[in-house]
Amino acid sequence: MTVCQVLREDPELAEAVGPAERERAIEECVARTMSLARGRWNIQTATAMHDGIGVLVLEGLLIRRVGIDGRFGAELLGEGDLLRPWQGQSDSPTLTQTTGWRVLEPMRLALLDEHVERRFAAFPPLTGYLVGRALERSRNLTINMAIVHQARVNVRLHILFWHLAERWGRVGTEGVILPLGLTHSVLSDLVAARRPTVTSSLSELSRQGKVRPVRDGWLLSGDPPGELLELQRVSLPPNDAVNGHR
Repeated sequence: MTVCQVLREDPELAEAVGPAERERAIEECVARTMSLARGRWNIQTATAMHDGIGVLVLEGLLIRRVGIDGRFGAELLGEGDLLRPWQGQSDSPTLTQTTGWRVLEPMRLALLDEHVERRFAAFPPLTGYLVGRALERSRNLTINMAIVHQARVNVRLHILFWHLAERWGRVGTEGVILPLGLTHSVLSDLVAARRPTVTSSLSELSRQGKVRPVRDGWLLSGDPPGELLELQRVSLPPNDAVNGHR
């Protein structure tokens, strides 16, 4: 394992600290890193870490699948997400669950263990910012749940692509590029649909000029679907909704 300056790797996190202390925080907030290749991630053997703040994704893409009685839901995680993958694994839930983690794009993680926790404690604004990251992940899950309740799969996919583009997309000459290697199988997990249905729905979106695969990932054309804007509005806390903030 190597070490990294967490706040240099994550500039948004660094901005949580005031200018007067920011450089010192960048120098002092160091953490061990871990790299993961594509494929299944066995969290039981991947790291001995079972305490501290959690694991911060610096690079890469990960999908988490949770199933009950053979029916799965999925969550896509990437740069900036804060995880505690071991949490809840030793519990005995009432419902028998199947949980799997798979690395889609090679990952680099910062291990925010108890040593890093003490370093972060010297800069109190970091705590609030990390809590905010966790709450944003919860909000994203709420939107994902609403997406899979849309009746038509092509609508689910269209909303999902734009939802992901808000975080990872970049504006290109022809539209918005979503630079994620999402296969039809992965997309079927994310929208809770069968893979053949996803394939036919993607063909329909392509014919409509809304979404099509490109070398860098996916190209989104036109405007975001109105359903997404409504989902975002209702998922915001009341004050944020009034003020128009995300």
